[in-house]
Amino acid sequence: MEYTQLGRTGLKVGRLVLGTMNFGPQTDEADSHAIMDAALDAGINFFDTANVYGWGENKGRTESIIGNWFARGGGRREKTVIATKVYGNMDADGATVWPNHDKLSALNIRRAVDASLKRLQTDYIDLYQFHHIDRNTPFEEIWQAIDVLVQQGKILYVGSSNFPGYKIAQANETAARRGSYGLVSEQCLYNLAERRAEMEVIPAAQDYGLGVIPWSPLHGGLLGGIIKKEVQGGRRASGRAADTLKDPSARAQIQAYEDLLDKHGLEPGEVALAWLLTRPGVTGPIVGPRTAGQLESALRAVELELGEELLKSLDEIFPGPGPSPEAFAW
Repeated sequence: MEYTQLGRTGLKVGRLVLGTMNFGPQTDEADSHAIMDAALDAGINFFDTANVYGWGENKGRTESIIGNWFARGGGRREKTVIATKVYGNMDADGATVWPNHDKLSALNIRRAVDASLKRLQTDYIDLYQFHHIDRNTPFEEIWQAIDVLVQQGKILYVGSSNFPGYKIAQANETAARRGSYGLVSEQCLYNLAERRAEMEVIPAAQDYGLGVIPWSPLHGGLLGGIIKKEVQGGRRASGRAADTLKDPSARAQIQAYEDLLDKHGLEPGEVALAWLLTRPGVTGPIVGPRTAGQLESALRAVELELGEELLKSLDEIFPGPGPSPEAFAW
């Protein structure tokens, strides 16, 4: 495994991030523990989760699965950089949202941290991430709450997720005025098929020293060879991938992508991950395996070197938006 610094920090993390969203809803606890063990054995030291993972009636379940894994000892916690998130309401879906039980008020942040620490069975969180912007809570209040938690030793670093570029700037300018360290990472939707983050989010992250952690690197399976799998009678597209393939021009684009990689004898999913590892500012993409086999495929992407000719061909199939403001000004 290759390692890099997380943004402007001294924290070293692997170029692949283990996403745990499937732990609980898709993968049972025993298999989840096996995947985490395999990831650690392969050198992956950066695990990402969120307090709401588990979903529905089981929000918090994923953190609990990770906590039970930590409790098995063997240096698991000491070797792992654990990242979790705060924002969503933790009541069961459909329940009444009680005031101050969600978003980024100082009160909810304090409660949410303590609840995550309990589920994770640890006394500190390495990277605490804001899962979404809170339009009603000023950053002065957010950083005041975070500074207390840092002083208490409950969290070490803070990151954002799904922030637009201007909110990254606003958050870190406010932090600088307070003498706070500010955001050190941004977790955003970014992949070959979805490159809008290149206009403002990634440049803002680079200017402020944030590491970029792309989520959905295969765009919901769209970049994982989905058309070939359908033809061969395997997994059918669902969710975002299925909606995209209904558009004839989008389907032709994905077919061109699969045909290109078939010509080179390469696996689409591995190339999609490897492409992200070539992008400026990217720390490492989040991979969310449901099985050990999917983890093995992701690990191969770290060793994959993409030549200039192939990178150029990928850009032709999936052109980026171009720099801001030129991309939208003329």
